Amino acid sequence: MSGAGPASPGRGSAAAPPPADRRRDSPASGSPIQPIIKDVGEVYSRLLDHRPVIQGEIRYFVKEFEEKRGLRELRVLENLKTTIFETNERVLPKCEQAMQDNLSETFKRLQAANAMIHRLQEREYEVRKLQADKVMAREEKCIAHWEEFMKEQQNKRAEVDEEHRKAMERLKEQYSEMEKELAKYVSF
Repeated sequence: MSGAGPASPGRGSAAAPPPADRRRDSPASGSPIQPIIKDVGEVYSRLLDHRPVIQGEIRYFVKEFEEKRGLRELRVLENLKTTIFETNERVLPKCEQAMQDNLSETFKRLQAANAMIHRLQEREYEVRKLQADKVMAREEKCIAHWEEFMKEQQNKRAEVDEEHRKAMERLKEQYSEMEKELAKYVSF
């Protein structure tokens, strides 16, 4: 044999497949190239294919993040629960009691203030009513005085008119007598 490969007994050189056919055939499971291909695949996946490592890192990061976030949220929820419990058990009853005490006191004060304001309003109403009555009485008195004054003026006017009329009559009589006397002296 010429060293072209191992020859199988009982077969001739004509039965050997052409070299192109060897490329198409997959290496046999027992072939010496198989471990090399496997090693090269492992080296490639370790050196050049980072997907498994990245996926592992991502899984680790997500796991850590969820644990820390869960613990942080759990602490926040616990603090909220404690605060709410303290508020319900201690602060709320104190606030309710203080509110009840202050409300009853405030209500009493409001009632007293309301009563005082009501009394003040009544007093103010009475004062205004008295003032209005006084003003009405003054107006009536002024009207009565005015009417009396006007009556007096009418009476005085009538008296003056009467005196004037009488004075005019006297003067007429006097002048007529003077005319008669003058007429006596003119006849001479």
